Amino acid sequence: MSTNRRELAEKLRALHEGTLVLPNAWDAASAALIARAGAPAIATTSGGIAWSAGRPDGHGLTREEMAAQVARIVRVVDVPVTADIEGGYDDVAATVRAVVETGAVGINLEDSTSPGGPLFDAPAQGGRIRAAREAATAAGLPELWINLRTDVYLFGIGAPEGRLDDVLARASAYAAAGADSLFVPGLVDLDTLKILVQESPLPVNVMVWPGAPAVAELAAVGVRRISVGTAIAQAAYGVARRAAAELLDHGTYTALEGGLDFGAVNSAVTG
Repeated sequence: MSTNRRELAEKLRALHEGTLVLPNAWDAASAALIARAGAPAIATTSGGIAWSAGRPDGHGLTREEMAAQVARIVRVVDVPVTADIEGGYDDVAATVRAVVETGAVGINLEDSTSPGGPLFDAPAQGGRIRAAREAATAAGLPELWINLRTDVYLFGIGAPEGRLDDVLARASAYAAAGADSLFVPGLVDLDTLKILVQESPLPVNVMVWPGAPAVAELAAVGVRRISVGTAIAQAAYGVARRAAAELLDHGTYTALEGGLDFGAVNSAVTG
């Protein structure tokens, strides 16, 4: 493992000492442009990567396909990259080894067994976390940041009044197993997040979307990492559909206004 890779891993760790805002990329060009916009690190989105390969999200990709796209992203940026590995595919340790080989220095690992649930129980997920940490250490990157995603809120697991307690119990188990942070997509209620932040042994990551609290509001209750999931990719695909429909239906091109200059995009992936 190169010194630079270890340095990038330590940089990603240091970024979590404050509030880390992570726009999510899905290919090399989007990653390069997000880095040029000032992002201190790049997070991938499994959904965006899957769609760009003509596959659905939710383990629609193979481990090899995911790793190949992460490698392309790593090659065009000089900031830390953390990879969304979904549930780890068929072998968490093998997936972590593949990700470390690409040059990524962090992962997202889900605790759902499939899209929509059910979830692994906490002991089973703890074993998967330990397998990830052991694989990273064996691959020469013990500093790999493991952002453990729990889908209790995203998939509405259990009675609403019991979800916070479930997440807190999972946070304790996941911390003991070696996770570095807790990702709770589907939860943006500030009052609940304030309690979670205060009681969780792990720093808390949330996913935001239009209408969610602003970064400053989330930071004020102690959220330490904020990402947008597939939202930027969805916005880009929305432009593609609107522009195509306008061109085909009306023969006009106003939806193309505001696009990046050709040279700006081309230069982002040159060199």
